[in-house]
Amino acid sequence: MYKLYGMRDSGNCYKVRLLLNHLDLPCENIATDILQGETRTDEFLALNPNGKVPLLICPDGRPLAESNAILTYLAEGTDYLPEDSYEGALVFQWLFFEQYSHERFIATNRFWMHLERSAATHRAQIEANHGPGLAALGVMNDHLAERDFFVGDRYSIADIALYAYTHVADEGGYDLSVFPHVRRWIADVAQQPRHQLMSA
Repeated sequence: MYKLYGMRDSGNCYKVRLLLNHLDLPCENIATDILQGETRTDEFLALNPNGKVPLLICPDGRPLAESNAILTYLAEGTDYLPEDSYEGALVFQWLFFEQYSHERFIATNRFWMHLERSAATHRAQIEANHGPGLAALGVMNDHLAERDFFVGDRYSIADIALYAYTHVADEGGYDLSVFPHVRRWIADVAQQPRHQLMSA
C-alpha cells in the first residue's frame, strides 16, 4: 500500500490524491501540516530533505517527492500518460508550465490569501504575481478553445496537474469568469470517473 504525506488544502497534494483515486490504488493518507512545522521534523526530513509535501512512500518503502514527479511515476503504463512519445512530451510540457508559469503565481497567492491569511503582509508580492497568473490562465484558455483537454483530447496528468490550483484560483484573487474555456474544462474534469473533491 502507498502512504501519502500531505496537507488537505494543498493543490500539489490534491493532484496525487486525485490520481490515486482515479487509479483505485489503496493509499494511507498521513495528514502533515506545513503551517505547524510538521515537514521540518528529523523524521520527515530523513524521508524528504527538501521538507515539503506531498511525499509518497511506495509499497516497497522508497520515498518520492515533488507532485508532478509522483504523477508521472503513478501514471506510467496507464491511460493518464500517453504511450506516444510526442504526446508524452506534450504532457511534460504542460507539467513544466504548471510549475514554472502557473503554480508559482496562482498557488502562492492562494496560500497567502486563503491558507496563511497573510494577504496584508504580502500585498506587494500578491499584486506582482497577479499579472503573470492571469497570463498563465490566458494561455490555458486559448489552448482549450478548440480542444476538450490539454493533450490529445484525452484526460491526462496534464489536466490533473493544472486542475488542482486552477479550480480554486478564485481563492487567490483570480476571476475565472473571463476565461470561459477554462471554466468549461473545469466542469468536464469534475465529471471524470472517480473524481474526488479537494475537501474529500
